[in-house]
Amino acid sequence: MRVLEPSFLRALRDLTRERNVLLILDEIQCGLGRTGHFFAYEGLDLVPDMLTVAKPLANGLPIGAVLVNEPVAGAVQPGDHGTTFGGGPLVASVAEHVVHRLSDPALLLLEHVRETGCWLHGQLTALMQRTGKIRAVRGMGFMFGVDTHEPAAAVIGRAFANGLLLVSAGEHTIRLLPPLIMTRDELQAGLAILEAALVGE
Repeated sequence: MRVLEPSFLRALRDLTRERNVLLILDEIQCGLGRTGHFFAYEGLDLVPDMLTVAKPLANGLPIGAVLVNEPVAGAVQPGDHGTTFGGGPLVASVAEHVVHRLSDPALLLLEHVRETGCWLHGQLTALMQRTGKIRAVRGMGFMFGVDTHEPAAAVIGRAFANGLLLVSAGEHTIRLLPPLIMTRDELQAGLAILEAALVGE
């Protein structure tokens, strides 16, 4: 769970152009609204040559997709690329619905994730300062890594006992990926359980 510096990614984009190499971004987890942008790269002032998407695309159904720019698309011929989880009519229909819902400006979903994500970052930083049990908070939107002093599994176990589901992203990192529609009140309730788990309750 690391947020790459925009300057690093822009330098990487420049280098790939200089060397005539494709820039491929993996947005299987961070894409489709997770960072508060439809795709995470949209907040970085660059465009990749290829982009991979999957997990949220069909709202839990198995699907994967690769988005490419025109030069790459022109180089791919039928039969060059196969897929296990792409193209089925049911999941493709669900994916179309998900894309329309996420990109509907009337729902203000991406704005909600950006604004509430900034609030959540502040809450997690305050939790770190208040408890002394967190080493670092990294992330944006609704995608955070919380580094703990003790093994993450211990904190996750105590949180689970109090009704909060968490997952690790390494021995000392808790990964937070709340649903994009969560309210501040719901997130605050989860943060209270997380705080209790951090201090050993």
